[in-house]
Amino acid sequence: MKINQSEISDYNQKTGKDHKENFDFLSNKLTNKGKDVNSIVAKLSEFQVAIPSWALGAGGTRFGRFGFYGEPSNLEQKIEDVGILHSLTQTAGAVSLHIPWDIPSDYDAIKQKAEALDIKFDAVNSNTFQDQKDAAETYKYGSLSNVSKAVREQAIQHNLDVIKIGDKLGSKALTVWLADGSCFPGQNNFQTAFQNTQDSLIDIYKGLPDDWKMLVEYKPYEPNFYSTVIQDWGASLMLANGCGDKAYTLVDLGHHLPNSNIEQIVSILQLKGKLGGFHFNDSKYGDDDLTVGSIKPYALFLIFNELVYGMENNPQNPDLAWMIDASHNVKDPLEDLIQSLEAIQEAYAKALLIDQTALRTAQLENDVVKCQEILQGAYRTDVRPLLEKARINAGGVISPIDAYRSLGVRAQLIKERGKHTIATGL
Repeated sequence: MKINQSEISDYNQKTGKDHKENFDFLSNKLTNKGKDVNSIVAKLSEFQVAIPSWALGAGGTRFGRFGFYGEPSNLEQKIEDVGILHSLTQTAGAVSLHIPWDIPSDYDAIKQKAEALDIKFDAVNSNTFQDQKDAAETYKYGSLSNVSKAVREQAIQHNLDVIKIGDKLGSKALTVWLADGSCFPGQNNFQTAFQNTQDSLIDIYKGLPDDWKMLVEYKPYEPNFYSTVIQDWGASLMLANGCGDKAYTLVDLGHHLPNSNIEQIVSILQLKGKLGGFHFNDSKYGDDDLTVGSIKPYALFLIFNELVYGMENNPQNPDLAWMIDASHNVKDPLEDLIQSLEAIQEAYAKALLIDQTALRTAQLENDVVKCQEILQGAYRTDVRPLLEKARINAGGVISPIDAYRSLGVRAQLIKERGKHTIATGL
């Protein structure tokens, strides 16, 4: 299925009256405060977030999975789904593939389909947290950190193979997330596990093309609950530094212990020029993989405050790889992703409204009340008309969720694919 431009234009014409009134009101209000509304809208139009190939079908838990009708059953259909998201929002212009779940059978055909939908290939993701069919070695006791050299070599080779796949598609980054760790005290020697991981990552790093980056992800627990080899941003940063200048830390919102100050983490990493990527989701208890902004929208805004500051003041840090990393059982996956894209854009827009000069002055004067007023003044602004304007300017729809339902997208996908398709890899 592909949404054509005439459908988008027709929808916007039917629903545009309220938008124009709301945008004009907000635009005048912000202009009177000295804000460059056109510049903010342009930045929102340019901001793109990659869609992970695994989030296009229903997710699951350790206890079960409840499929969703019309799921994409192959990579071609997944890219079509990303195309639907991008047509509606104009903010989902990239897909991040998981290997081996999404290995192309015909690289040229996949690239042509993606190009026709204005979709690029973002970072490719390796998988050494599952045993693969006919694999010689098992990852039951770890992969890159394993005490067995044969297991480590198998995991290293898999990552090198993923790089080759990504290179054929035009990707420019490899994301490495490890499930490696231990469930019980004494199971692993911490130093040996960490050193094995460092040595393995160095071998993978040597296989990176010159214009690629390696993104090292971290997570404090799960599936191992006593220790995780790359348990926090400090461990990730040490491993990245041990590899070289093309290796960076990747921050996932769900990969932190409760009440961690994530905004401080991203700020410091940008200062050091080592924040390479960012995975968006939300959580109540742990790595819940919930819709972005559904639980802690103010925390997301505070993180974006630091991200915006870093993007403007830390030229030593590379352009960031943005991606949604969420998956669960109860929502239409495409509607969930649309809601996440909206929440990301909303937090970004509010962060762009912050008067950084006034905030800096208040900080230097230790005016704590003023600092809070500046931040919360931006946060309390209803920026949805700015998002709508950015989508219209880029060729998207005013209200993506409403348009998705009005156009009967899910019903059409079910008609084309059937009710009992299952997304690959899940």
